[in-house]
Amino acid sequence: MKKIFLYFILILTAVSMLVPFLVMLLISLSGEEQLLINYKNINLTFLSYGNVFNSIPVIKYFLNSIITAVFTTAGQVLISAFAGYGFARFKFKGKDILFFIIILTMMVPPQVNIVPLFWLMCKFGWVNTYQALIVPGIFGGFGVFMMRQYFLGFSTELEDASKIDGCNSLQTFFKVVFPCALPAVATLAIFTFVTTWNSFMWPLIVTNTENMRTLAVGLAIFKGSFRELTLWGELMAGACICSIPVICVFIFGKKYLINNPLDGAIKE
Repeated sequence: MKKIFLYFILILTAVSMLVPFLVMLLISLSGEEQLLINYKNINLTFLSYGNVFNSIPVIKYFLNSIITAVFTTAGQVLISAFAGYGFARFKFKGKDILFFIIILTMMVPPQVNIVPLFWLMCKFGWVNTYQALIVPGIFGGFGVFMMRQYFLGFSTELEDASKIDGCNSLQTFFKVVFPCALPAVATLAIFTFVTTWNSFMWPLIVTNTENMRTLAVGLAIFKGSFRELTLWGELMAGACICSIPVICVFIFGKKYLINNPLDGAIKE
């Protein structure tokens, strides 16, 4: 009985999460007049998608978002893995204080950093460039903390064996440690990609031309261009396009999200 109740709760939760997406998809596939006038008899059409592509440079926005999310994810995963491994394995003066400072950065709201970060981008001449969209996102306290915790639970036997075989610390990291840390790496990569893809405030502030806008910013400006009537069909079509990469990332990476990131840390 308890198992049936549990499945019922899970199904109810899944349906409650799917309904908004299905409604969004239905609205995007229905004409504006059908949606407002004859909502009981809707004929599906891709007209809204065509209107979106004709109204704004969706492909350019999409490419900007992909470039930003992919490079930010790759940079954060690599830097977090390096830093986490260093904190877990090496002893150096001030290590605990430095790690405590990194933990403190996780408690600072992102909005607090916007002004100093924008000032730095202006000083570097990076405003309205890919550097401004990517570089601030590759440093994160959460990633360092997550990778450090993983490496603390990782058995040192494989590392010792690799050193006996003549590998230095860098070779040991890339040939032994990093491949075995794939669950944690994949989990961090998924979280980083989704967060960067959905980011709105920072891309809005640091870009000022249509050529550099991300998809989230482009859709918001597209919505803001409406005057008397909101074009819900076009807006939902853009939202569906925006959600495609996130859905794909979760589909291909769900097995790593389901598994414990510490699984496989101890190798015999």
